[in-house]
Amino acid sequence: MQRHLVPLVVAAALLCAGCSGGSGSGSGSAREAEKPGKASSSRSAEDHGAAVRAAVAATRKCSARIDERIEIGDGTTDYVISIKGDFDWAGARGRLVVALRNAAVPGKTSPRMDEIFDGDTVYMGGFAEMEGSWGSIRRDRAEAHYVLRAPMNDPEHVLRQVAQMRRISKVGEETVNGASTVHYRGVLPDETVTLRMAKDMRAKIDSAREQVGGLTVYADAWIDRNGRIARTRLDWPMGTAGARATMNLADHGKPVRAKAPDPGKVVPMPDLGGPLPG
Repeated sequence: MQRHLVPLVVAAALLCAGCSGGSGSGSGSAREAEKPGKASSSRSAEDHGAAVRAAVAATRKCSARIDERIEIGDGTTDYVISIKGDFDWAGARGRLVVALRNAAVPGKTSPRMDEIFDGDTVYMGGFAEMEGSWGSIRRDRAEAHYVLRAPMNDPEHVLRQVAQMRRISKVGEETVNGASTVHYRGVLPDETVTLRMAKDMRAKIDSAREQVGGLTVYADAWIDRNGRIARTRLDWPMGTAGARATMNLADHGKPVRAKAPDPGKVVPMPDLGGPLPG
């Protein structure tokens, strides 16, 4: 499974290389305008944080259709990872399809992976070389191996990070996927950026942070009229390089069907990394 993804692993590594090329503030770039605004008072910032956390809690009680887009690049080459499917946070189940492509070659066939979340286990398959078999890993043991990636693309991890955003300001009312929402913006604490990240990658980010005197990841959350998350965005500008993960949630409360594979076709794995698993 990993043999065919080696070139993509190398490409994804450019994210860490980009860390040492400039500060996380993206000074002088178009993303400068996307920094969190100043809250009118510390009390209003606390209220905004409470609103975001309440929306995350409400979303975790139901289900939704997932449409996530992760963009990574070093200024010359850009890759897009798409994650689509259905997820039930309350029922701890979901089914996702993950694909990766070179943004400059839209017509080229993309490597893809199927994922099934069932309770404490994540199953991955869809690889021709696995001939109908599935790998499996405990959900709580999976790690992230790249910046702005969730372990095994777990939507629960993304919500957990968003709930920990700080320095929050209210951007205003916006329409997302045809629905009215309230947009909030903040930043992620350093420990949230590296939450459940593999040890070697955490070390690289810590080293880059020391070299440039700090790295900043911006976080956005859009809350619908029912008090649930409609969209999240994590953005890490690194000069000419960068990473951005945007997750859209729709059809809240929809039924989710995700059945675990036949145990006879499952091969347990102690760990799994690469551009598709994250």
